[in-house]
Amino acid sequence: MAEARARRRNGKRSGRRPEKETAPRAPYISRQIATYDILSAEGLDLIEDNANTILQETGMEFRGDPEILQIWRNAGADVKGERVRFEPGMCRGIIQASAPGEFVQHARNPQNNVIIGGSNTVLAPVWGPPFVHDLDQGRRYATLDDFHKLVKLHAMLPAVHHSGGVLCEPVDVPANKRHLDMLLAHIRFSDRPFFGALLGAERAQDSVEIAKILFGAEFVNDHCCLYAVSNTNAPLVLDSAMSGALKVYARNNQAVACTPWTLAGAMSPCTEAGTLAQVLAEALAVMALTQLIKPGAPCLFGCFATAISMQSGAPTFGNPEAGRMVLVAGQLARRLGVPLHTVGALTASKIPDAQALQESTYGLTMSVLAGANFINHACGWLEGGLVSGFEKSVIDADLCGKLSVFTQGMDLSDNAQAMDAIREVGPGEHFLASQHTLKNFATAFYRPLTADNNSFEQWKAEGSLDAARRANKIWKDLLARYEPPPIDPGVWEGLKEYVAKRKASLPDQPY
Repeated sequence: MAEARARRRNGKRSGRRPEKETAPRAPYISRQIATYDILSAEGLDLIEDNANTILQETGMEFRGDPEILQIWRNAGADVKGERVRFEPGMCRGIIQASAPGEFVQHARNPQNNVIIGGSNTVLAPVWGPPFVHDLDQGRRYATLDDFHKLVKLHAMLPAVHHSGGVLCEPVDVPANKRHLDMLLAHIRFSDRPFFGALLGAERAQDSVEIAKILFGAEFVNDHCCLYAVSNTNAPLVLDSAMSGALKVYARNNQAVACTPWTLAGAMSPCTEAGTLAQVLAEALAVMALTQLIKPGAPCLFGCFATAISMQSGAPTFGNPEAGRMVLVAGQLARRLGVPLHTVGALTASKIPDAQALQESTYGLTMSVLAGANFINHACGWLEGGLVSGFEKSVIDADLCGKLSVFTQGMDLSDNAQAMDAIREVGPGEHFLASQHTLKNFATAFYRPLTADNNSFEQWKAEGSLDAARRANKIWKDLLARYEPPPIDPGVWEGLKEYVAKRKASLPDQPY
């Protein structure tokens, strides 16, 4: 334990802060504003009653995992084949008996530990795209070099709190081995918390073993060091790849966000109330499963709910229905007493344009107002999740910074009331040279990274750049100034040795 603490103390960041940052980086958001609740208690009761009816009458399938079915039998559920049905209130009772309402995910630099739950919000980057995009090279398949750049870039963005997981799929690495390279990259190029691998028990176990090398086995046994998501295959299915990883993480006391992935109109009903009942039913069953595997293991109520276009069938983002659904999901999570995991800056746009900004702003703002405790895809998402964008990451991170400041509420201190300044200036004068302005100018108001507030003439003289072009310059500058955080050489050698042995033991698999 002492060795693990010493290693974590040595993990201080050495990178410089971006020039326009107006305050020291916070490891996560501690919200000082109220959530935006749109359903009454009666409305929430109706959603939960319908979820219980779904679980009792229709049930949920747990495919390809006999052990999971036996766990449910032992708990008293009705198991027929791979279909499991539950008595009303059964899953809620299991969850509320042991699931924590708040927990810490540890980073190798303890200054970057995040508290997940309560009034806290953690913002994480995009997850899973096979393609990347920047204004210089356009859209292309992602490589491990792209992955390294994205880890470094997000480590330099002060409004992002988490290193994330699959920032892009490095397709130049065999599919069954790339999780090892990605975990190494998160550990070497960032000292923030990170995801474990999500697909299958074997990759999840690799993630746990790597965490034990980094933090110490004893520390990992007692503390959350990895974050994972277990997505259902809506409607009402959990497959063995997801349940296999879930079992590994729950047994090792690591966090699992139990997240129905739902496109209303295709994977759930084309109504908000129907979709929310299904989402709650699936999340209840999966969260209860984590507690049956290990009571007290950290779990989250996950909600990824948007809609399809009823004209084309394509996924849509930034729609008002998705906004209402995430707001209600926040209310449902608070009723259960568990943290809420959801998504943020989603867009169907192919480039960082006005559509991307509009859809992403709406989605991320609704998730913040919902009181979400962990927001995945808070920056970088393009083309319905197929693309990780370099410029989009910077533009979204600017939005994350604005929302972070917004959540702090209004300052009502004596300094903020500014009564002396008003007395000093008096009628008809200006505050530019007042003592109060001189005292506060360095920290007054959020300073955006990507906006241009200069005159037309100055903007034109500097190249007439739009926001995406300005973001292009910013990400390049950040990468040019990047410095890797220090890491214990012995730990790093141990990590590389484990990865080398694991990769040597596995035949290459392209898919």
